[in-house]
Order: sequence, then C-alpha cells, then structure tokens
Amino acid sequence: MNTPTPQDGGQKRSLLQSLELDTRLLGMIGAFVVICLVFNVITDGRFLTPRNIFNLSIQTVSVAIMATGMVFVIVTRHIDLSVGAVLAICSSVMGVMQVQLLPQVFGIGHPLVMPLTVIAGLLTGAAIGALNGWLVGYQRIPAFIVTLGGLLIWRNVGWYLTDGQTVGPLDQTFMLFGGVEGTVGSALSWALAVFFSVLAVFGLWRARQAKIRHEFPVKPLWAEGALMAAAVVAILGFVAVLNSYAIPVGRLKREFDSRGEVMPEGYVDYFGLPISVLMLVVIVVVMTLIARKTRLGRYIFAAGGNPDAAELSGINTRMLTVKIFTLMGVLCAISAMVAQARLANHTNDIGSLDELRVIAAAVIGGTALAGGIGTIYGAVLGAVIMQSLQSGMAMVGVDAPFQNIVVGGVLVLAVWIDIQYRKRTGEKV
Repeated sequence: MNTPTPQDGGQKRSLLQSLELDTRLLGMIGAFVVICLVFNVITDGRFLTPRNIFNLSIQTVSVAIMATGMVFVIVTRHIDLSVGAVLAICSSVMGVMQVQLLPQVFGIGHPLVMPLTVIAGLLTGAAIGALNGWLVGYQRIPAFIVTLGGLLIWRNVGWYLTDGQTVGPLDQTFMLFGGVEGTVGSALSWALAVFFSVLAVFGLWRARQAKIRHEFPVKPLWAEGALMAAAVVAILGFVAVLNSYAIPVGRLKREFDSRGEVMPEGYVDYFGLPISVLMLVVIVVVMTLIARKTRLGRYIFAAGGNPDAAELSGINTRMLTVKIFTLMGVLCAISAMVAQARLANHTNDIGSLDELRVIAAAVIGGTALAGGIGTIYGAVLGAVIMQSLQSGMAMVGVDAPFQNIVVGGVLVLAVWIDIQYRKRTGEKV
C-alpha cells in the first residue's frame, strides 16, 4: 500500500486546492474581468482597445504606487489620510524646482535639473512621512488625527508655494515619467517581457525548491507548471497589447522633423511599455521582497498581528512606525513624479481624492483593517479595479459626482465581502 506523502496531503485534492490559489484573489480577478467585459460591450468595443488599455495602465500607476505603501500602514493598524495632500506638496516642490529655481542656476534643459528635482521631491515626502511617523509612534497621537491634519495642511502649503498657479512647462527629461512621453519602444518591451517571464518562472520554481528543502507540502508539478504558464501568458499578453498601440502619424512626423529628417512613406512605430509602468513593476517587486524576505517585513506583520506581543518580543514598534510612514512619504513623492509628468504640469487639484482611491485599493485588495493581513499584489489589483471602474464610467459619460458615489459604494461592499469571507474561513475580522 502506498503511504500518503506531504505533497499530496494523503487525499485527493480539488483543482483549486492543488493550485493553492487564494479564492479572494480569484474573486477579484473575476470581478475585474466582468468589469472589463461589461464596459467593453457598453462602449461598443472601445474599452479593451490597445489605446485605452495603455491609458488605463498609466492612469493607474500613481495610485497603485501609493497603495503598496498603504498596505504596510494598514497592516500595522494605522491609516494615512494625507497621501493625496503629500503628493500635492511634493508635486509643487518639484514644479517650482524645475520651472522656477533650477533653470535660473543651470539654464533650461540642463541635465542636472531632473535629478535635483527628483531628489527635492523625495526628501520632501520622506521628511513629511517621518514627521507623521514620529507624531504617531513617539507622541502617541492617533494616525487618523495626524494624517487628517496633514490632509488639511500640506495641500494648502503647496498652494502657497506656487501662489495657487499652475506650474509648467516641465523639464523634458522629467516628462519621461509620465507614460505617454516616456516609453521604451516595442523591441525593448519584448525583451523586458521575456526577462520578467523568466524571472517569474524562476521565482515560482525557487519557492517550490525552498519548500521541498524544508519538507513543506508543495503543489503537484502540473499545478506548478500551470501557474508558471499563466504568469508567462499574462506578461506576454499585456506587452503584446501595448506593442500594438501605434504612435500617431502626426507625432512621428514631428519627431522626424525635429531631427531634420523626412519620415519614410508608410512608417509605423509603437509605444510599448511606459516607463511609469516599469517603475510600478520595480516598486511592486521591491515591496513584495520587503514584506516576505526581510526583517522589516516580518516586524511589520508581527506588529500588526499583535502589537503588545511584538513589543514584548523586543521589536521597537515606535521606530517601526516612523519607518513605515517615511516609506509612505517617499512613495507619495514617486507618485507625484508620475502624476505630474502625466499631466505635463503641476496643478492645484493634483492628487485630489487620492486618499479615497489609495485606501480603497488596499482594502479591496484584501488588506485587513484589523491589521496583520495584506498583500502588495492585491493592493495593485485593487487599484486596477478602481481605475477601470472610473475610466469605464467616464467613457460611458457618467458624471464625476456619481463616479465617486460608485467608488464609495464599491469600497463599503468590498469591506463587507471581506468580513464575510474572514468569518467563513475563521480569520481575524
């Protein structure tokens, strides 16, 4: 008689059990597919065109970047209501730096303008985040109050920095962060797609080998292969769609004219992957590694699961809070770079209501408000779902107030569904 092994669990497993897929994640993916299909039907096939998918991807980036940091904030049982305002003041600082201050020192278009602008924005975000963390961690002021005050303070400080004026035009190199102005082209996009596909397969295989070394149960080989294939298809498919979005002929002609060349008859080129999307991919990978592979990540989830036990075990939860909010501030600054470059100007309303969108993305992505539970990829998927809803409603012609009503309703519904799911599975509510 064959003896049951840890790999098969001693019993016949269902397909979902073999794949070890999170049913909550599957539900989110299913909801996203339904949203896309419904809007595609309503818009007569315009929603799933390469052009709209390209626009949807670059519009999602700024919220998704901040949502990765919001996961850590909520996991540790805090909240940050100031992310939109911090984005706004970082944007105003970078706008003033590259449009008013640095050109007077170096001249317009100098290669130092962009890096110095980015450094100024990152330092601004880090300083505000560290201040928030110090007030929450060491002064024991509730994060809700600290960041609510920040919501009211920082956007208006940014308003005074720019005298309430729109700031532009931005440095041309800085504009590469915006998406439309900064893409890598079709050839490099395919090369990156192959690289990320290999990386995904290697990561899944290495995780399997690690489980085997530690004698943990693993998926059957066919299930592991199915997940690898799904990851590769998703990556290559996404890049294929972006590579099918052709650059408008008028823009190509202007580019050739600027080089003093004549565009060949019938010449076609494609956008490919936006630089801002690549930034998001890198941030997601880094934040996931922090969450899963570093001491900081273990401390974050330990403190969120049981703050008292974490403190008794020697974790400096006060400094941990400062680190988390500082990281959140830096991510707000990076989001400000992307949002400002995409709009090609600093505007006073930049980042408005991003607090709602970022928190909603993290919560819809499965981050528990009770703390201790959350995933980076879930928050990004939540951001994609939120942006898909808003973009679809905008294409249909739904008024902005009603769009916010729908987003608010979806947030409440998502939390209710999450609570019911945790009750069924016995997880902490």
